[in-house]
Amino acid sequence: MVRSEINEQPLIIDIKGNSLDDGPGIRSVVFFKGCPLDCIWCHNPESKKTDAELFWENDKCIGCGDCVQACPAGAISQDNPFHVDRENCNLCFKCLDICPAQALKRMGRKMSVEEIVQQIVPYKSFFSTSGGGVTLSGGEPTMYMQFASALLMELKREEIHTILETCGLFNMNGFKEMMLPYIDEIYIDIKLVDPVEHKRYCGVSNKNIMSNLLRLYEESRSGAFKLLPRTPLIPDITDGDKQIRELADFYKRNNIFRASLLPNNPVWMDKCAKLGKEAPFDRSTPIGAFYDQERKTRIKELFFSYGIQVTFD
Repeated sequence: MVRSEINEQPLIIDIKGNSLDDGPGIRSVVFFKGCPLDCIWCHNPESKKTDAELFWENDKCIGCGDCVQACPAGAISQDNPFHVDRENCNLCFKCLDICPAQALKRMGRKMSVEEIVQQIVPYKSFFSTSGGGVTLSGGEPTMYMQFASALLMELKREEIHTILETCGLFNMNGFKEMMLPYIDEIYIDIKLVDPVEHKRYCGVSNKNIMSNLLRLYEESRSGAFKLLPRTPLIPDITDGDKQIRELADFYKRNNIFRASLLPNNPVWMDKCAKLGKEAPFDRSTPIGAFYDQERKTRIKELFFSYGIQVTFD
């Protein structure tokens, strides 16, 4: 069974307002917790697990030690470089209320569809004047199709423009029935074309993902919704000439001539420590730096040579 067939109520990480980075206009972005992929460069590592997690923002911590005394499991120590012993933490979250600097944060809360919509609706005027709306992101919203469907239906009742950001790994039949009728645009991430490389770096096969992309592309030609494939440019993993040529060739063979590229942003590496784990890459490597401008130009030219228009987001 495809893991995207989970139908339980999701945890919501955050509802980010006034976003200009997740689609046209001013948008509210609903971040779902949980993802069927395990990309080693994940820019939102707090969204991988379906369960709630404790997030320690070390840059806010004032070192008062109040949380150490409040923790009934004795899992917090100022001598711990990650502050919290994740093996012993029972996620009671008693430390949150006691922290005067709000350096400890819960990642993932249950919210009803009604609660989410109530938080979003006051911003409808900003959506309408800017051509914006709501983007479902994560994590992976399609892991919770029944919930996402109900949310999308309510947003459409409010005449709000909707975008889905997806990794592409889901059951297409369920998606077409429950979610697609209420989506205006889909951003689908295509990390790697080579199935062996995809499994190596993302933990799962890309067979279902590539199939879903092509099926959605055909569906989008009716004009019912827009489709934009996107690829994160991860140094030495997804951005090599070989990988880019494979991707450009795949697009050309399937008559896809518009795509988006997402240059690596090393800020995600700081989140790993806040979740109590070492970053998988060293800061001194290319993946630990902001993306090279000359490389962006070279990749854009390579896509152009295949007749494919790309934008950078």
